[in-house]
Amino acid sequence: MNVLLVAGGDSSHWPAFSNTYDKIIGIDRGNLFLLRQGIIPDLAIGDFDSLNTLEKKEVFSQVPEILSAPAEKDDTDTQLALVTTFERFPAADVTIIGATGGRLDHLLANIWLGVEPRFSPFLSQIRLEDQGNSVRYLAPGHHAIEKETDMKYLAFCCLTPIKKLTLKNVKYELVETDFLQPTSLASNEFLMGKANISFSEGVIAVIQSRDI
Repeated sequence: MNVLLVAGGDSSHWPAFSNTYDKIIGIDRGNLFLLRQGIIPDLAIGDFDSLNTLEKKEVFSQVPEILSAPAEKDDTDTQLALVTTFERFPAADVTIIGATGGRLDHLLANIWLGVEPRFSPFLSQIRLEDQGNSVRYLAPGHHAIEKETDMKYLAFCCLTPIKKLTLKNVKYELVETDFLQPTSLASNEFLMGKANISFSEGVIAVIQSRDI
């Protein structure tokens, strides 16, 4: 099952996407952006504090299911949506858009979803996308990364301390290198074929990107 989560970041940053997802879940203002593009989400989640009275009425009158949360809560709306998605569809592959192009604190919260222990069982199922970036999460082990169409750059964002990081078949290789603090190994590039990455401890966000 493929599920699309649409957060409230600037819709001009959305990637192109087809309406072929099994479920579309709108997050707070993301619901309004979807409706304005003629797409009715299956579920609307959030505290809806970013909508005025008329906008909220527009969303609530059209979306078939609403999960409304209090404005003062421990989770962000995106965290709440991700929790709900995996409670309902634990095997789903989840793409999140609208997670960039807005507030910096929201961006960082979204990027760091991958280090939350409750999402660890689903790490390989989560993907963030916008017009120029694609983010996937890796747990320790050996991985082969395939180059995505139109993406030029490859970055390895160490969200935690990392042990024995090895990068092969990329422009800038590493062999069993430790990183004691979070860091972003930016502006790497693919060579021919798949990039190979392995590490023994930590969580890495692999970012493929292009200039816009």
